[in-house]
Amino acid sequence: MLAAHTTGRSAAAFIESYGGPVVRALTRASRASFDAAPEVLGTPQLLSPRPFLWVGGREQGDAVRGLVESVGTSDVELLDLDQAFSLCPALSPDYLDAAAVDTGAMDIDVMALHQGYVGGLARRGASVLRSAPLRNLQKSGHSWKLVAGEEEIEANAILNAAGAWADQVAGMAGLPQLGLRPLRRTIAICTGTRLDDISAWPLVADVSEQFYFKPESSQHILVSPADETPTEPTDARPLDEDIALGIDRVNEATTLRLRHVRAAWAGLRTFAPDRSPVVGYDPEEEGFFWFAGQGGYGIQMAPALARLGASLATGSLQADDLVEQGVSAGAVGVARLRQGH
Repeated sequence: MLAAHTTGRSAAAFIESYGGPVVRALTRASRASFDAAPEVLGTPQLLSPRPFLWVGGREQGDAVRGLVESVGTSDVELLDLDQAFSLCPALSPDYLDAAAVDTGAMDIDVMALHQGYVGGLARRGASVLRSAPLRNLQKSGHSWKLVAGEEEIEANAILNAAGAWADQVAGMAGLPQLGLRPLRRTIAICTGTRLDDISAWPLVADVSEQFYFKPESSQHILVSPADETPTEPTDARPLDEDIALGIDRVNEATTLRLRHVRAAWAGLRTFAPDRSPVVGYDPEEEGFFWFAGQGGYGIQMAPALARLGASLATGSLQADDLVEQGVSAGAVGVARLRQGH
């Protein structure tokens, strides 16, 4: 099944102020592709406005102000408390001490994007093998031989886009691992006592990334404890204690009094040690290309990261817009993580 793991479990947000400098640059460079997707990929409109509200409790005002300064874009601005309550009336006066909003944030139709990409592959003659786990991977001369499911495949180059399993695939190829860490993230869909019609509310996250929530429908709300629990590569499942932690944190910051859990799931967000993606050929083995470490930002920067990966894999010139945004091959390359190996 495609999109069965983290892709299908995304919080589905496009936020140019979210992530480190490399992630933000790739996200900015992805906007035009999202806007053009209906014409290029045949998808419906992928983005729809939903402000992103950063909030802080007691003694977190400096952190909120620092966030605004670090982002440095006109879409992100400080709010007074009345403005914050107007955007999200469920915030508790006993909690809220500072707030900022990213008015350029958007919801992403993740499944439409994914289906658009799969359709694009099919139109270009690509084959997608489903339920075909990688069983063997060996270098023979200048080519790679692999066994996936019952299929035997030979190629001059392979692209390691195995997500949480990327380091394991490198190990099968006899290469040193990069220290990629799968971290479990939990999400639940809840109902409460203050949910008349919340569909216009923003996505709300606390500045120390201890929780976030956003409308899932007119009467249901998506909540997360923003957990990052190290785990082995697996089909992640939510734990009851993590679901309860997310509900408790949101209830402490709001008047929602969330109780009933309608659904819950978990996904793995896989990070390199510096939390930037890893894209490029491995300097220790010809034809082994990494495309991993997207962390929690894979969907929002997918178009630009794909273009960057294609340019590095084929040796073509990097797109001018990526250069203008300050994205360099070295910032995402493998060598930065192999220093001292």
